[in-house]
Amino acid sequence: MTPAIAAAVMGLLGLIIGSFLAAVSVRLPRDEGVVAGRSRCMGCEKPLRAWELVPLFSWLALRGRCARCETPISRRYPMIEIGGALVGVWAGFSGASWLMVGLTAVLGWQLLLIAIVDAENFWLPDILTWPLAATGLIAAATLGWNVALNHLIGAAVGFGGLWLIGWLYKAVRKRDGLGGGDPFLFAGAGAWVGWIGLPSVLLWASAAGLSLVFGMLVVRRSVSATEKLPFGVFLAVGTWLTWLYGPLGF
Repeated sequence: MTPAIAAAVMGLLGLIIGSFLAAVSVRLPRDEGVVAGRSRCMGCEKPLRAWELVPLFSWLALRGRCARCETPISRRYPMIEIGGALVGVWAGFSGASWLMVGLTAVLGWQLLLIAIVDAENFWLPDILTWPLAATGLIAAATLGWNVALNHLIGAAVGFGGLWLIGWLYKAVRKRDGLGGGDPFLFAGAGAWVGWIGLPSVLLWASAAGLSLVFGMLVVRRSVSATEKLPFGVFLAVGTWLTWLYGPLGF
């Protein structure tokens, strides 16, 4: 297997996965069926035909509008599909075997969906964070039971550590500093990168968060101390980079 072939295959698969993730990210917050039910136009509510569901290319062919009612189709859909493709390409170039390519892609696609949902809704549902932990432990088990134990400890430490930080913050500041889903997401991070990778996840997440705040300061000149930020997005970035490049300093 050459990296270029793996990247091409996973990139095409990523377009398809990205289309599914885009649909899930819309349906999940609305409490709609994720798997069952046909995709429909948000304007005229008519079911989309097969050719209208081809990732990216259908949006380009339709010029970003419904073929029936001319309702604009949000750019978020092709952007998420491209994001899924980029995750696949990245996974293809980063893995030394099809197993590692597959594991990297699975992690990346899960993190992409989690980041989208949290960024748009400030919400980390259990239906996304718990499977992240489960797939992380399964991935670790494929690499050996000693690795699985390390990652199981990582999941426990990740949940307990972030939950404790959130509890202490609320006790001192008398208000929530973390969302209820953040500890579960950090548990998922620990399941994928092991306990030794958790500090790196936090460092990457902090760097990503500070970069966003700096950008907001450049644009708006001020940021409120009580302004909400989707911490799950930053944890997703930290988990992805730690998985790809290993714990910092090792």
